[in-house]
Amino acid sequence: MPLTRGILTPLSDVKPNRAEAFLQCGGCKKIIFSVDFEQNLRVCPYCGHHHRLPARLRVEYTFDPDSFVEHDRELRSVDPLDFPDYESKRTAAEQKLNTNDSILSGSATIEGLPVSVAIADFSFMGGSMGAVAGEKITRTLERAAETGAPAIIFCASGGARMQEGLLSLMQMAKTTAAAQRCAKAGVPYISVFTDPTMAGVLASYASIADVIVAEPKALIGFAGARVSKQAGVSKVPDDFQSAEWVLKHGMIDRIVPRKEMRTVLAGLVRMLGSAHRIA
Repeated sequence: MPLTRGILTPLSDVKPNRAEAFLQCGGCKKIIFSVDFEQNLRVCPYCGHHHRLPARLRVEYTFDPDSFVEHDRELRSVDPLDFPDYESKRTAAEQKLNTNDSILSGSATIEGLPVSVAIADFSFMGGSMGAVAGEKITRTLERAAETGAPAIIFCASGGARMQEGLLSLMQMAKTTAAAQRCAKAGVPYISVFTDPTMAGVLASYASIADVIVAEPKALIGFAGARVSKQAGVSKVPDDFQSAEWVLKHGMIDRIVPRKEMRTVLAGLVRMLGSAHRIA
């Protein structure tokens, strides 16, 4: 749900105007002081609604200060199908977010432990997975396999990027193969489902991690509600495709509130990585 500053002005997920005194929760609609909202890691103090995070803010909240080193920044998608308006929309997203695609990848430490990381940003074309996003995920997993540093991937996507056609669908197989190479090397891979984790991303690298955790109430599924309705799916439970629903049905291992995410991930890296070489 959207979050608004004041009553009418949409919140920018990229450069929030901290000078404004209050905002409105996208979940319960209550008014929150901006300072309290930021200190609470952009989680509503009233209803616990976890608002979406830009990738670089996710890095700040999760990993050791100044430890993140970005990789693969030079990669940029092409327009193989000459898809209408794709180039202009992608360029606009690049300029707004100061990044070339929906995935921020690199290396970092968490409580002093080295990790290979990738963070999806839903603000960039719905976090869609095209050729560059798939390549960044693949390189993240391959770096983990090569160095022994566990991989942590934050997922946030509506699925494959249709503007790149078959090239986007190929990333499902490519990233899955990279995860398998990580497994063969005996290096842990942890996946974090944030809102939303859907479609081709869910059906590929996101779901084959050694450990899968999710933020509360994150939307998780293959086909969205509109597609399901068109397909004639009916009588689904109210919490269908929520993190709580998929946990109950055994698809994920744990739901982790944002305030606990750093501690939980560090604990997993320490526990799972202790039996493997970490460079």
